[in-house]
Amino acid sequence: MSTPEALNTDARHASKMAKKKAARDKIMATKEGEKGLIIVHTGAGKGKSSSGFGMILRCIAHQMPCAVVQFIKGAWDTGERRMIEAHFANLCQFHAMGEGFTWETQDRARDIAMAEKGWAKAKELILDPTIQLVLLDEINIALRYDYLDITEVTAFLRDEKPPLTHVVLTGRNAKEDLIEIADLVTEMTLIKHPFRSGIKAQKGVEF
Repeated sequence: MSTPEALNTDARHASKMAKKKAARDKIMATKEGEKGLIIVHTGAGKGKSSSGFGMILRCIAHQMPCAVVQFIKGAWDTGERRMIEAHFANLCQFHAMGEGFTWETQDRARDIAMAEKGWAKAKELILDPTIQLVLLDEINIALRYDYLDITEVTAFLRDEKPPLTHVVLTGRNAKEDLIEIADLVTEMTLIKHPFRSGIKAQKGVEF
């Protein structure tokens, strides 16, 4: 049996939530427009690519054609790539364009060539009217090392991207020029990471 004190607490909570809902509904009533977003996931914390691939899965669930261009780490055998290519290739194109991080390839000219090839494919996919979201995974690393021209990338996204196409760009150290034109920017903050305790990258967690 509820006590008078508990009933009063419940009533106050219900009243507070009703006011919050009314305020929220008023805000939502003003949000009617749609546009293709430029979305940036950056920061030192884990979860940038994972978040991008989460959006890819949403698109697949909604039967929205989408695509992935994977820069830098394209040589990795990842769970995301296995799943998409094996089960959802009809809805999501997957293009692995990198050969590994720069300290692995040790060949700047080759890194630049691969990044430019990836960017050419990215532009083709973004301009494809049938594709609704394109994930440019780890492109921020290619931009950070100047494998790609940030001015060219931002100009294309700003001036040539179709109005309703979403583009997601991931990777640490997003450049300010990219952040400036983006509609949504999320910075993943590193608080703890098992790598610092001697734990290597593990299947199902990192790849």
